[in-house]
Amino acid sequence: MLNWISKLLLTSTALAPVLLVYAWVMYTDSKNWTALGLILLAAILVGIMLWLLSYCQKHLERSTFRVMSIEAADREYITFILLYLSPLFTAEFSDLNLNILIPTVMIFILVISTGYGYHFNPLLGILGWHFYKVNTDEGVTYVLITKKQLRSAKQCLKVGQLTEYIVIDLPDNEGDK
Repeated sequence: MLNWISKLLLTSTALAPVLLVYAWVMYTDSKNWTALGLILLAAILVGIMLWLLSYCQKHLERSTFRVMSIEAADREYITFILLYLSPLFTAEFSDLNLNILIPTVMIFILVISTGYGYHFNPLLGILGWHFYKVNTDEGVTYVLITKKQLRSAKQCLKVGQLTEYIVIDLPDNEGDK
């Protein structure tokens, strides 16, 4: 159950920063209440992400994860940047075609969350988390989400399994937070 929910939350909370861009466009169009609503929605998504991280640290089963090779995976941000900046390409918010924008965002969430591209979440990057593609000695590639900057392979980490191929670095015990 957490697997499906994690995918949905990782994808949807990635949209929090774009809501702030839309809020700015609304504010500059003197639609202050709509801008405030978008800011509140972005704050709710940030809160959901913080809750997910807290839940993972407290409730996911910790297991030893032996890393054999590491590759930075933070680079997969270009599609998010285009999505974030798209509202700025119009003169006014009223110029945006919501009949195209809303289905596009829904398709984006559906495609990203049902594939394996959902792991990169710029909101996590803003919160100081990093993404690495790591290989195990069994030859399986996972995405590791961690606050650590990994510089060497062949190390053991304590992780929790967030989805089929995403693990999150967890503190060894409650005192390590």
